[in-house]
Amino acid sequence: MPHRPTSPATAQALVWFKRDLRQDDHAPLAAAQHFESALALFIIEPAWLASPEFSSAHLQFALDSLAPLRESLAARGLPLLVRVGAAVDVLAELHAQTAFTHLLSHEETGPMWTYARDKAVATWCASRGVGWQEWTQTGVARRLRSRFGWAQRWQARMDAPRVPAQGGFAGVPSIELQDIPSLRALGLQADTKVVQAGAESNAWSVLEGFLDGRGRDYRRAMSSPLTAPDACSRLSPHLAFGTISMRAVHQATEQAIAATHDRDLAKALRSFSGRLRWHCHFMQKLEDQPSIEFENFASVCDGLRENEFDATRFDAWCAGHTGYPMVDACMRSLNATGWLNFRMRAMLVSFASYHLWLHWRPTGVYLARQFLDFEAGIHWSQMQMQSGTTGINTLRMYSPTKQAQDQDPDGTFIRHWVPELARVPLPYLAEPWKMNDTLERMAGCTIGRDYPQPIVDDKTAVKAAKDRLYGLRKTPEARAQADAVQSRHGSRESGMAPTGVPRRASKAGSAAKAAAQAPSHAQQADLFADFDLPSGDQAPGPA
Repeated sequence: MPHRPTSPATAQALVWFKRDLRQDDHAPLAAAQHFESALALFIIEPAWLASPEFSSAHLQFALDSLAPLRESLAARGLPLLVRVGAAVDVLAELHAQTAFTHLLSHEETGPMWTYARDKAVATWCASRGVGWQEWTQTGVARRLRSRFGWAQRWQARMDAPRVPAQGGFAGVPSIELQDIPSLRALGLQADTKVVQAGAESNAWSVLEGFLDGRGRDYRRAMSSPLTAPDACSRLSPHLAFGTISMRAVHQATEQAIAATHDRDLAKALRSFSGRLRWHCHFMQKLEDQPSIEFENFASVCDGLRENEFDATRFDAWCAGHTGYPMVDACMRSLNATGWLNFRMRAMLVSFASYHLWLHWRPTGVYLARQFLDFEAGIHWSQMQMQSGTTGINTLRMYSPTKQAQDQDPDGTFIRHWVPELARVPLPYLAEPWKMNDTLERMAGCTIGRDYPQPIVDDKTAVKAAKDRLYGLRKTPEARAQADAVQSRHGSRESGMAPTGVPRRASKAGSAAKAAAQAPSHAQQADLFADFDLPSGDQAPGPA
């Protein structure tokens, strides 16, 4: 979409900020400079605050980003209004005050409430003669007919020049700027998590630190909850709220790879760069099929878990009291910080879905509230992928004991987040229920009193899950649905159409072009064992 709308010289623009809280690479802002007058707006919507996945930590991140954004936009002559209310009501009130002629925004692929909101806004704009123009800001394509060629389209968008944040705005209408409301003023309690701070400047600082050397051990360290917080990019909340654009991250990463003489850093950044593509790959699934927020990809899975939901197991899982130390440590860490590396996120979902046989929707809602980087498209796709309801992905049933031994070999992470087990000898730390009475007394921890007995038996629970799911997947109906899901949502090998049409003749294949292609369906399982980006892609998987 062009950056400069065709409009009369007297037209007035309203830039609607949503999950794009930045100035750099912001096409609606650049377009607004060509209007006679302009305003900017962010709406705190009751539908967002009432949504089941909402956390006050999400809103606080947005508020922290809005304050510096308002200040920097004011320096360029553009007022940023912050209003509370339903989008159509807020727009109608502003229209009555300013008679704006154009609404400018980025496209959004979000939860169902945002889809319904956008439909209502489109209807309102049409009724008032307001031209609503939207720009893409990710690799997600609207009204996509086929996944064939999607990777090339993503590459072209990410390689396109960024929209610079420069120049001023003219003809500001006379309108009152109200203070940005606090959580307290909105009647909300602050979340107790200690989370990352919002704002565009912080996003760039995080990115630059990662590219300058913090990401050197990215590939080796992303899997352990001990090392991942420093080794991973930590950009996922900034990408989720748009304080930095995916294109900016992509281009800065490619420039850093080209500039560095550190071979280990270059390898790590290439790995990170390759994973950036999966962010939009998963968001595309929700764009193409919004129902996956609520319904199984494969309908043969309907009724598989819904009628067997155990609230006691769910509560224990949410609180980190399952009796499996690695599961409990990860959940308690997530509840306290709002972030967890992808492998451990996948383990939490795997344990809930297979060991506890909990349906992905309630567990996904709970996790969405904990993840500061919640990104709906990535989140719900990954929840289903890790729960075995896509029909096409490998069933990954993580062993909590093995994950503890592999990812926390010295027990540092478990001892920190599960202090009841602080004195348990290392050989028993992953399986404390195996201690005898003497060891329990020495450790000051009686299993069943100071720390729970395992909520389920590992081997029995996994066998039951395998029997049910693999048995289901052998049915003709499941196989037919898997083919349909793969055709609609699966990644494509380079040059291969989903129907098996021969590869097109290609130009000389460069390394960069090869890297742009998403892995084949058969390769996805291995890739996602260590995927760390959202959101993600979240099991949601963080950056």
